Amino acid sequence: MKIALSMTLLATSIFASTLAKEASEAGLKPIPASKAELMKLIDNKNNPITDAKVELGKKLYFDPRLSKSGFISCNSCHNLSEGGDDGLSAAVGHGWTTNPHGLNSPTVYNAVFNDAQFWDGRDPHLEAQAQGPIQAAPEMAATKEHVVATVTSMPAYVAEFQKAYGKDVKITFEKVADTIGLFERTLVTPSRFDAFMNGDVKALNKEEQKGLKTFIDKGCATCHNGVGLGGNMNAFNVAAEYKYMNVGDFKGDANGMVRVPTLRNITMTAPYFHNGQIWTLKEAIVEMGRIQLGVSITDAEAASIETFLKSLDGKMPAIALPMLPASSAATPKPDLK
Repeated sequence: MKIALSMTLLATSIFASTLAKEASEAGLKPIPASKAELMKLIDNKNNPITDAKVELGKKLYFDPRLSKSGFISCNSCHNLSEGGDDGLSAAVGHGWTTNPHGLNSPTVYNAVFNDAQFWDGRDPHLEAQAQGPIQAAPEMAATKEHVVATVTSMPAYVAEFQKAYGKDVKITFEKVADTIGLFERTLVTPSRFDAFMNGDVKALNKEEQKGLKTFIDKGCATCHNGVGLGGNMNAFNVAAEYKYMNVGDFKGDANGMVRVPTLRNITMTAPYFHNGQIWTLKEAIVEMGRIQLGVSITDAEAASIETFLKSLDGKMPAIALPMLPASSAATPKPDLK
């Protein structure tokens, strides 16, 4: 009996180790277990991460006064309590304006692993991306001048910028966006999948391992790979047309390429696809198989893949809600128009 049990455990361990190798060969990469190795992936050599910058970036991320209305913050559309997105099919911004292109807010968690930012990949990193929504009329609708005037009107913010960047720091719109982007770089969520890929063969159970195998065998890793299990630019509607392509006018970049969404914490980021028209993982999996891989994914296969995807739910960073500096008489007043 003991020999049989030992043989079973050995076979299980061998299968898991072989599967982890197969996943690696398919392009799947874990979040490093080592903090030093993780920092190599997320740090910005032009603006190194420090505790002071991260704390300041967090305050700016949560501060609605950066917006024209004084009501919308980065966290409004990328809610860190709700999977890093807003749970809506299309983002809602200034004046209750729905995104004019019908675009869904992607999660900010693990966005540091993306090859490019925005659905059309137009910005290369988080610091550049942070500038866009602040100025976009359907989003925060602010000007660079408004942002600088708001931040510099509060002595506490000025002091924090000096602490983070030195006494001679010049507070510019770009510096504000850079600091928000730097905070976002720290929003990574290691999961049991990462532990499995980093050598803990027991981190995924038998059904989850089976789901990972199905995920690889069906070809899902063709697009959903790398540390983010997504985040790269890829062609869309490869084998067929997405059934909700008529919702919104988004067609990708100039070459029809679309940024592949991360699968990390995918259970928390419904609705799915660029226009948020699919609300269940099963439907999303089947539709992706049809339009991207040209294959029919059965209910059993979809359920197996979904079981694996749930193992990508990660440990969220502990984020204490920041207390923001008090406004002053010089702070721009809210403008809802």
